[in-house]
Amino acid sequence: MYRAYLVGDRVVVLDDESAREIYSLGFFGHPLNTDKPKGPEDVRAPLALSPLETLYLMEKKVLEVYDVSGKKRFGTEELKEVWKKEIPNLEEKYIVYKEFRDKGFIVRSGLKYGADFTIYEFGPGIDHAPYMVDVKDKRELIDPAELIKGGRVAHGVRKRYILALVEEESADYVMLKWHLP
Repeated sequence: MYRAYLVGDRVVVLDDESAREIYSLGFFGHPLNTDKPKGPEDVRAPLALSPLETLYLMEKKVLEVYDVSGKKRFGTEELKEVWKKEIPNLEEKYIVYKEFRDKGFIVRSGLKYGADFTIYEFGPGIDHAPYMVDVKDKRELIDPAELIKGGRVAHGVRKRYILALVEEESADYVMLKWHLP
C-alpha cells in the first residue's frame, strides 16, 4: 500500500519509487517536475493525483491518504465530502471514471477540450485519446447548444464524443457522431 498526503485539494506522493510504481499502474497522476514523461522511468516525486484517481486507488486498496503531518488517515467518504464542495457532480463523475478504468481504459482530464474526460485505449504518449466524455445526470435537461459544441470540438480534434448519463450507481453511454450534410 502506497502512502500519499492531502495538500490543498490534491493528493501528493512524495517518494520517487512510489511515484514511479503508481504511475506505472496505469498512468495515474501527474509528476509535478516533468511535463510529459515518456515512461515510468521518467517519473519523479512529487506525483500529484486528482481526486478521482485518489478515490479509485483508495478503493482498490493501493493508496492510503494522510494529512500533511502524516498522523491523520483519511477514508474515501471523508475525502468525498471535502471534494464535493469543489467538484460539481463528483459522485456522477466518479461512477463514469471507475467504469472506464475498470474496463482497462486510461482516463484523463478533458478540460482542454471543454469535456469532463479524455479516454485513452493505451495511454498518453502511446496513442491519442480517441474519446472525449461529458458526464450528465440522467434527469438533467441538456442544452442542445452544449451537444453541438461538444460534437464540433470532438470532430475538430478527431475524437468521438460520448455523453455519460448517470442515474443512481450506473451510467448509460451515448456516442454522438458529427455529420456534415
